Amino acid sequence: MTSSLIAMGVAIFAVVNLVLALAGLSLLFGAFESLFGKPRLTLLRPSKGGNMFAFGFKWNSSKEPAQLDHIKIRLFNPFGSPTQSEVCHKFESKRNSFALEADMGPGLIELLGAQGMDKAMVQVELSSSRDGVCFQFDMKGPKFKKLVMESSDSVENFIKKNKLDVVKVSKPPIDIPIRSFIADTVPGKGAQLAIATNPAFAAQFAGMGSGGGAAAPAAEAVANYAVLKVWIEPGCIVCNACEDIYKEVFEVTSETCLIRPGAPLDNGLKIQEAAEACPVEVIKYTKAS
Repeated sequence: MTSSLIAMGVAIFAVVNLVLALAGLSLLFGAFESLFGKPRLTLLRPSKGGNMFAFGFKWNSSKEPAQLDHIKIRLFNPFGSPTQSEVCHKFESKRNSFALEADMGPGLIELLGAQGMDKAMVQVELSSSRDGVCFQFDMKGPKFKKLVMESSDSVENFIKKNKLDVVKVSKPPIDIPIRSFIADTVPGKGAQLAIATNPAFAAQFAGMGSGGGAAAPAAEAVANYAVLKVWIEPGCIVCNACEDIYKEVFEVTSETCLIRPGAPLDNGLKIQEAAEACPVEVIKYTKAS
């Protein structure tokens, strides 16, 4: 009785610790995402004064895909004048993190010079007219004005520092060779290999001939040979081609292909046929000397 209670207590303790560990990991990943993964807006120094507004924007475009093409700056100033103001600019759509200068018009100067700015709120909005995606950043009026007037980082430096000018080259897709001898379908069995050793196509190969129904000339006989070793390299797509050809040697599982223990290796031609029929060419063998 005592040992059972101790075992139960240990099990409960282990489960509680596991739950706490998972909760801790979840909080850690959440904090990491909050610090490094969320969209970030940086106000920059424009190369020209006046109506130009420079900024850089970084976001995870693979997680939140969008073609951003609009920026709006809104002033909420209930205790000053004007009480509300908005300026906007449309730019060439951006699919990834970027930095640019936008001509916001004379309204930007009026917005920055609004009375009561010390109690106002400013909202910067980046949006996509095509995707309906919107990113909003709110800050107090004094902070916004200070960042606009005192920023020392330029658009060019922001692009270089964050490597936004580096062209990302995607890896080419894996090219799997197409085998023309794979038939589309066989009634009741699905796709099959259209080869002479497949019983479903034995009659077709036996009756294959030239015009007038004449039998085809016999192919030159090839001497058989023994195989010293046969193995499967990584990359099997479990298509069953090899097992259909030589099931005494090859065994296809749900994940890969195996060489059966004690498999006969005296029929090298048949093993060669299976290797040549493999769509991803992972069957390898060495001939016996």
